[in-house]
Amino acid sequence: MNETLKVIKSRRSIRQFTEKQLREEDLQAILEAALFAPSAGNAQPWHFTVIQNKTIIDELAQAAKAVIAASGRSPYQEMAQREDFHVFYHAPTIIIVSGNPKAGFIHADCAAAAQNILLAAEALGLGSCWIGLVMMLLQGEQKEKWCSRLEIPQGYEPVHCLALGYKAQTDIPVPARKKDCINYLR
Repeated sequence: MNETLKVIKSRRSIRQFTEKQLREEDLQAILEAALFAPSAGNAQPWHFTVIQNKTIIDELAQAAKAVIAASGRSPYQEMAQREDFHVFYHAPTIIIVSGNPKAGFIHADCAAAAQNILLAAEALGLGSCWIGLVMMLLQGEQKEKWCSRLEIPQGYEPVHCLALGYKAQTDIPVPARKKDCINYLR
């Protein structure tokens, strides 16, 4: 099988990471892969904020936990009320993908960059997980506070967040794939 297709089919959302930090050359390769994502009109409207400071990651996780727990959105509210809940699963590296809304299609463009990050991590033997729940915090009432704290440049908005690290669990079964989700008009 083609190597790219093999990586796509083997990638899983990892929710158990070791404490070991990513090697700098792996991080740079992952970020370079993100930069080569497609974007509408080649606008490249993204900015990547890499967080490897455990104190900042834990502060962000605690703030997100409080917002999620108070959200009234089930089942997320129940998850966040658990004492052991950590929105980033204790991953040692977090990447926030922000977009410039003037570009027009930042959600699609930044999602393409995020997917490149996930696939590059898998290709390098690293684990990753797309963390959507933290957006309740980063796109909510505390958005400006956290954008400032995380040094997200003016004019950019957090769109996606990814957790990266070494996999603590490697025997994750392949989930069944949904059937009957393709139709053809030929």
